[in-house]
Amino acid sequence: MSDRTRPAIDFGTTADDYARHRPGFPPAAFEAFARHGIGLAGQRVLDLGTGTGSLARGFAVRGTSSVGLDPSPGMIAAAASLAAPAGGPFALVRAWSESLPFATATFDVVCAGQCWHWFDRARAAAELARVLKPDGRAVIAYFSYLAEPGSLGAASERIVLAHQPGWGWANKDGRYPRFGADLVAAGLELEGELDFTLPIAFTHESWRGRFRACNGVLTLPPDRAAAFDAELAAMLAAEWPEPLVSEHRVWAVIARRREPA
Repeated sequence: MSDRTRPAIDFGTTADDYARHRPGFPPAAFEAFARHGIGLAGQRVLDLGTGTGSLARGFAVRGTSSVGLDPSPGMIAAAASLAAPAGGPFALVRAWSESLPFATATFDVVCAGQCWHWFDRARAAAELARVLKPDGRAVIAYFSYLAEPGSLGAASERIVLAHQPGWGWANKDGRYPRFGADLVAAGLELEGELDFTLPIAFTHESWRGRFRACNGVLTLPPDRAAAFDAELAAMLAAEWPEPLVSEHRVWAVIARRREPA
C-alpha cells in the first residue's frame, strides 16, 4: 500500500453509519446479476472498494468464494464486525484496487460497488482485467437514492448544499455509463447494463445515518456535520412522517474478458 498516499476522504471515519444505516445492494440486484452468470455458487469473486462488504457478503450468501478488498482499516474493521455470511468462504483484505495482491487470472468475477469514481480508474481497470480469469466478468455497480423534484432525496440534498455549497454529487440519476469505457480500454468487452428502480424504506434514524455517511457530509468539520444532522432531523420530524420511502436505482455495467482466440 506504499505506492499511493491516503485519499483526502477516509470513509472509515463513518464506518459505523455505513454498517448500520447505508442500505446494501438489494436481493433484486443479486438476482439480476445471476441472470448474467455473475455470483453463481462456486465462483471466486473479488469485490473492490468493499466498504462494509455489501457485494462480497451478498455473493458469499449465494455460495461464492468472496474476497472484499478495501484500503481503509476502519471499513475493514466494520466489515469484519458484521456476522459472517452463511454460504461460501468470505475473506477481507486491506489493499488498494490499483495494486492488487493477487495472481493473474484468479477470479471469475471482479466487482466494484459504489466506489469506481474514487479510483485511479485506468490503473484499477488494468488490475481488474489482470486478475480476471478468461471468460470472467467485471461489474461496476451503483445503488443510489434518487433526488427528483419533491422527493425526500432532493429535500435532503438541499440541506447538504447549504452546508457544503461546492458538493458536486447532488441531483445525480444513479447512472454512470462512461465507466464502461474504462473496462473497454483495459481490454474487456461490454456485455450489458442493469437499470431498474425500487422503493426503499427508512426510519428517521436510518435516513439520517445514511446521509451522515454521504461524502458531502463526512468531509465537513465535526461541528458543521452535527449542525447538518440536527437540521435534517428537524426537517424529517416536521415534513416527512415515518415510514420514509425513497426511490432507489440499481445500475451496473457488465463486461467480459474473452477467452484468447
